[in-house]
Amino acid sequence: MANKQGKTLVVEQIGSPIRRPVEQRATLIGLGLNKMHRRSTLEDTPAVRGMISKVRHLVRIVDEA
Repeated sequence: MANKQGKTLVVEQIGSPIRRPVEQRATLIGLGLNKMHRRSTLEDTPAVRGMISKVRHLVRIVDEA
């Protein structure tokens, strides 16, 4: 099987999870973020895009490679 290089996203946390619902905190942890201005490189999949859309007010996409 060929090794495919998928697209990746670099996501940065720009909002605090303080006073946010538990689901949003869990989504941030699932994205690999838990502190302000942390960055996480993630594979560009529909699941990751859905997680980003749930916390779009707390994160920003820095780079799409």
